Amino acid sequence: MKKVTNDHRTRVTRMLIRKAFMELLRQKPIQSISIKELCSLAGINRGTFYTHYTDIHDLMGQIEAEMLEDFEKAMEPLLASQEEPFNPVALSTGIFQCLKDNSDLCTVTLGDYGDKQFAMRLINMGRERCMALYLKHFKDATPKEIEYYYAFVSGGCIALLRKWLDDGMTSSANEIAEMAENIMLYGLGVFKKKKA
Repeated sequence: MKKVTNDHRTRVTRMLIRKAFMELLRQKPIQSISIKELCSLAGINRGTFYTHYTDIHDLMGQIEAEMLEDFEKAMEPLLASQEEPFNPVALSTGIFQCLKDNSDLCTVTLGDYGDKQFAMRLINMGRERCMALYLKHFKDATPKEIEYYYAFVSGGCIALLRKWLDDGMTSSANEIAEMAENIMLYGLGVFKKKKA
């Protein structure tokens, strides 16, 4: 990975490359993307591309590494000591915000030509954090029960993310986190009228 000064021009160039790359990944697998067509779409020359990346796979690796770092930061509250009352919505809002901030990569990852291994890495990162947290807060649950719960919930959250992406992510990360939590905790009961 080449070191590049982090000035405004560098950020703009990297943004143009990322935008063009994500557009191409929506249409075809990474193996079918050439640097020539990427540079043409981004409006840059090949030399500029090679100033920032060694090849297409390095580009993808750096984009995924940046999101993993953001995802790790979003999950830090899951690692912190939970002296205050357990608040799943507050914890998951940061995660949904990270997904929103990386919506282009999420769209591609969940699409036909996405990196399914990358999606599994995100899910497994969440599993490790949630297992420890849920076992701490739900002492009557067994590790196996928590594993099954997490498998069910993570699948539902991926479907929720797809729907959110399809809707243009117009809802806030907090609204989606609240919706996810209510569905997880109350199921269809969330739609029943509340008694006054």
